[in-house]
Amino acid sequence: MLYGRETEQAAIRDLVDAARAGRSGGLVLRGEPGIGKSALLAWAAEHAAGAGLRTLRVTGIEAEADLAFGGLVQLIWPVQERLDALPGPQADTLRAVLGHGERAGRDRFLSGLAVLTLLAEVADDGPLLCLVDDAQWLDRASADALLFAARRLTAEGVAMLFATREEGFAATGLPELRPSRLSPEDSAKLLEQRGLAPASPAQVIEESAGNPLALIEFAAAQRRYHSAAGPIPVPDQVLASFRARIGRLPERTRLMMVTVAAEGRGHLTTLLGAAHALGVGLEDLVEAEQEGLVDVTGNVVAFRHPLVGTAAYQAAPLARRVAVHRALAEAATDDTCRARHLAVATTSVDEDVAAEIVRAAERDRARAAYAAAAGLYEQAANVTPDPRVRAARLGEAASLALSAGLAAQAAELAGQAELLVDDPESAARLAPVRAAVEFELGERRVAARLLVDRSAHADPDAAAAMLRTSAGYGWFSGDREAIRDAAERVRALGRPDPMVLGMAYLVDEDYARGLPLLAEFVAAARRVAPDLLNGSAEPDGDAALAWAAFCAMILGADAAAAELAAAQVAHGRRHGLVGTLPQALQDLAGTQVQAGRHRDAEASVAEALRIVRDAGLDQRMARLNSVLARVAAIEGDEERCVRLAADEPDTGGVSGLAALSLLDLGLGRHEPALERLEEVGRGPLRYATGLLQAAADQVEAAVRLGEPDRAAAPLRRLEAWVRAGGQPWAQALAARGRALLTDDEDDYLRALRAHGDSGRPFERARTELLYGEWLRRARRRSDARAPLRSALKTFERLRAAPWLDRARAELTATGESLVQAEPTAANPLDRLTSQELQVVRLAADGDTSREIAAQLFLSPRTVEHHLYRAFRKLGIRSRRELSRLDLT
Repeated sequence: MLYGRETEQAAIRDLVDAARAGRSGGLVLRGEPGIGKSALLAWAAEHAAGAGLRTLRVTGIEAEADLAFGGLVQLIWPVQERLDALPGPQADTLRAVLGHGERAGRDRFLSGLAVLTLLAEVADDGPLLCLVDDAQWLDRASADALLFAARRLTAEGVAMLFATREEGFAATGLPELRPSRLSPEDSAKLLEQRGLAPASPAQVIEESAGNPLALIEFAAAQRRYHSAAGPIPVPDQVLASFRARIGRLPERTRLMMVTVAAEGRGHLTTLLGAAHALGVGLEDLVEAEQEGLVDVTGNVVAFRHPLVGTAAYQAAPLARRVAVHRALAEAATDDTCRARHLAVATTSVDEDVAAEIVRAAERDRARAAYAAAAGLYEQAANVTPDPRVRAARLGEAASLALSAGLAAQAAELAGQAELLVDDPESAARLAPVRAAVEFELGERRVAARLLVDRSAHADPDAAAAMLRTSAGYGWFSGDREAIRDAAERVRALGRPDPMVLGMAYLVDEDYARGLPLLAEFVAAARRVAPDLLNGSAEPDGDAALAWAAFCAMILGADAAAAELAAAQVAHGRRHGLVGTLPQALQDLAGTQVQAGRHRDAEASVAEALRIVRDAGLDQRMARLNSVLARVAAIEGDEERCVRLAADEPDTGGVSGLAALSLLDLGLGRHEPALERLEEVGRGPLRYATGLLQAAADQVEAAVRLGEPDRAAAPLRRLEAWVRAGGQPWAQALAARGRALLTDDEDDYLRALRAHGDSGRPFERARTELLYGEWLRRARRRSDARAPLRSALKTFERLRAAPWLDRARAELTATGESLVQAEPTAANPLDRLTSQELQVVRLAADGDTSREIAAQLFLSPRTVEHHLYRAFRKLGIRSRRELSRLDLT
C-alpha cells in the first residue's frame, strides 16, 4: 500500500494503459534519495503484471558506474534468445555486450538502435514494461542506449519507466515527474503500516520532511536506541544514521559490508573469494541481516537501500578499502572487473597494472563503450610511471571521451596530457585530439592553427592528415592564413593534397587553379564511393568521402555533392554509424534545397537534429537549421528565416546571412539585402561558396536600388568563377547578372540556355521572372507570358510566396487573366510529416518495414505506424498503390 502517491500512480497507469493499446512512451521519476521512487517502480511492476505486461528490469549500481554495459546486460539477458531476429550489425552489437562477440562496431549509438529493435521484437508477443531504477548510476554506454531507445519508441507497446536522483542522469526529451513529499497524515499511516511506534512520532514526522526512507529510518532508530534523533536534515542525515548503525556492528561485520559495497553487484562467488582472503565470511553478515541492513537471498547479497552501501564504504578507512579492492581483484571472475578493482587498489605507479587496465579499456573500445574506455585509460595513466606514456594514455582518454560526446571531459584530459609533454613530437601526437576538442567547443581558429603548427613535428602520414583537417577547420572559421600555411606544409611534405591546395587558391580568389584541384579531389572520391558502400574501402574512406562531399558543395557541383552525400548517408545507415549521419544529412539537405526538394530537405534536417540532440551536440543545431533558412527565405517566412539563420560566424553563418538577404530581396527590401552581403564580402569569409552564389542577389539588389556600380565587384567574382570551370547554374547566374546591368536580351537568353536542366528550379524561375519583366517593359507583352507562366508554376510548387506575388502581378500586367487559370493541385506529400515522407519514399522503393526501420533507426512497428498514417493522408490502402503517386 502506497500513501500520498495518487498523482504518480495515475501517471504510471496511463503509461501502462498506453502500452496495452499499442502505444509506447517513457517517464522519468526524479527525486532525492528515499523519496519513494523504488517503491513506485515496485508498484508499477505489480500493476503491469495485473494488466498483462511483461516486465524487464535494470538497476544502476554505484560500484558499476564505470563498468561498460553493466546495466544493459541486466535488460537483455532474459531476452537474449531474440537477438537472432535483429539485423546483423545490431545483433552483433548486443552479443558483444553480453560477451559473446569481440566487436560491436564503431558507433556508440548502435547499441541503442539494437535495444530499440530488440524491445520492439519482444513486444510483438505482448506489451512490455521496462523498469530502470537508480538510473543515475548507470554506466554511460547503458544510459545512452536506453535513452536512445526510449526517445524513438512510438507504436510498439513498450513503456519505459526510469527512476533517478536529482543529478547524474540527463533524460532530455522524456517527460519527468517528481514524487511529492508525504503529508503528516500519510506519514502517520506509513508508520502504522510498518508497525513502528517511535517515542516521539510528531518529531520524527517533522524531521523526516515527508521523505519515506527518512521517516522509517528515524522511527526505527528512536525505537531501538531510545534517543531522540534531534534536528536531522534530509537526506544527508539518513546517510549519517545508517553510518551510525553500521558503526555499532562488530568489526568483522563491518569489513564484510565494505566488501559487499566495493564489489557492488552482490555476486556471491566473487564476494566469498575476496572474503576468504580477508579472513571473514558470509556468517559475518548475520548481525547486519538482523539489523535490517543487508539481505542474502540465493546467490545475491544486497543492501536494504543503496545508501546503506554508501555509508558502509564511506565509513571504512582508506587502507581497508584498498585491501578490499585488492582482494576483489584477485577473486574477480572476469578481466574487466579485475582491472577496475586494481585501479582503485593501486596506490603507486605500476606499469604492469597500467597495462592490464589498458587492455580492459581496449575491450571496451571494441564494444564502442567509449566513456568507459576513456575512464579506464585515465585510470591507467594515473598509475603509469613514464610521463610520456602517461601523456599518451591521457590523450587516448581524451579521444575516447570525445567519441562519447563528452567534450568538456575531453578538454580536461587533453589539457592534463599536454602538461606532461616537453618535446615537439609528443605534442604533435596529441594535436589531433586537442584540435578536435577545440573544434567541438567552438574554437575553430584555435583548432586549425594548432594542427598547422604541430604538423611540422609529426611523421609524414600523420602530418598529411593533420593538414587536411586544418584546412577544413580553417575554411569553417574563416582563417585564411591557416589554409595558406597548410598548403605550404603539404607542398613541403611532398604530398600535394588537391583539397588543401585547392582551398588555398580559392581563399585568394585564384579560381582558375583552385577549382580544378577540388574537382580532381571530388572525382577521386566518387570513384571509391562504391567501395565504401560495399565495405572494401580503406578504413578512413568514410572520412575522405565526407571531405569530398564538402568540396563538391564548395564547387557547387550539385550532382556530385548529392551523390557523395547520399553515399555517406547510405553507408552510415547500413553500418549503424549514427554519429556520422548529422553532417552527411546536412550535406544531403543542402543539395535537396538547391534541387527544389524542400520537403526532403526538411526531413533530412529533422532526422539530423534528433541525432544531435541525443548526442548532446547542441552547437551543431544552428548549422543544421541554417540549411533550412534558405527554404524559409524562398517561402517568405520571415519569422522562421530569422530564427533559423541565427548562427555562429562560420560557413553555416554565411548561408544564414545569404538567406536573410534573399528574404529581403524577395520582400522588396533591397538596401538591407545589399548592405548585409557587402558587409560579409568585406569579412574573412568572403571566399565562401554561399556568398559567391549570392553574388547574383547582390547584383539584383544594387540594380534595383539604382546603384549599378555596387554590382560590379560581385559580378566580376562570379564571372571569374564561371571562367575557371563554374557549373551551368553559375553560368546562368553570371549571364543573368550581366543582363541586369546591360539590359541586353541576349544575356537573358544565354542565362536561360545555361539553366537548361541544371537542377536549380528556383534560380531558373527567377531568371524567367526577370526576363518576363524585361519583355513587358519592352512592350512585348505576349512574349512575356511564356517565361512568366513558367516562373509562376515553379514558384507555386516551391511555395515561394513573395516571388509568386511578383509573377502574378507581372502576368496581370501583360493582360493575362489569372482568374481563368486552373489552380495547381496541392501536392499530397505536403500532408505528410517529415518522418512519414522518409518512410513512404523508402517503401515506394520496395524496402520492407524491417529494412526501413534499420535505415531510419526506428522500430518496425513505428515504421508500420507511419505508413498507416501516411496511407490515410494520401488516400491509399497499400504499398502497391504508392506506385501510382508522384513522389518526386
